[in-house]
Amino acid sequence: MPEGDTIHYAANRIRPVLEGVVPDELRTPHPRFGRDRWPARLADRAVTGVDAHGKHLFLRFDGDLVIHSHLRMTGSWGVHPVGQRWKRAPRRAWLVVRAGDVEVVQFDGPILELMTAARARGDRRLALLGPDILAPDAFDERRFLRRLREDDPTRTIGDALLDQRTVAGLGTVWRTEACWAARIDPHRTTASVPDDLVLEGVRDVRPRMQLSARTGTEARERSCYGLRGRPCSRCGTKIRSGHLGDDNRPVFWCPGCQT
Repeated sequence: MPEGDTIHYAANRIRPVLEGVVPDELRTPHPRFGRDRWPARLADRAVTGVDAHGKHLFLRFDGDLVIHSHLRMTGSWGVHPVGQRWKRAPRRAWLVVRAGDVEVVQFDGPILELMTAARARGDRRLALLGPDILAPDAFDERRFLRRLREDDPTRTIGDALLDQRTVAGLGTVWRTEACWAARIDPHRTTASVPDDLVLEGVRDVRPRMQLSARTGTEARERSCYGLRGRPCSRCGTKIRSGHLGDDNRPVFWCPGCQT
């Protein structure tokens, strides 16, 4: 599943193309949108903003209309010069927005919806999101810790850090990296991990995620995730892997130095 840095990177690529511009064309090729009339409803409306919160991306239009996207496991955003081959097949496009000689394309959904700004503000899925680890000003550490401590104290810390109600934007990659950086075994209960260690992990990955959000180089910045069987760069013990939590999400850790 794309993590927060991937979504912010998409927003950063889309923003200079669409923000402040009335799109020349907007199409919704997927059959599910056949009766929704998005091209008519958004005709002649300028894009007033492109922003992200955690794993959610928003295209904001004049008249307080908002396109909300969440990619889950399958979706993707692309920015392509007109005439350039898309990175996925055209039949997989759900939304195409053209401005000048550039097309912004959302592929494979699965959450793509047009709503009013008021509805977006009141949407329970969005209202319950925790602080965004990639918030442009500062990460709200107090709110993050409050949400974490309000959760089930017997829940594993590795599972709790994936809860978007606690912190928006972390996924399996950066959860793994945060735990490794702070030497936390992800299988420990949340109650057994002190605040300073949790914050140490989050503070370590935040600038790395910010770099990824600017450059799209997330895959180059891994110390533990995906490195099963390789020696830990810190202590030399072989990294292990498994699955964790109700969703059975993959987890990696070093049994030598993560305690």
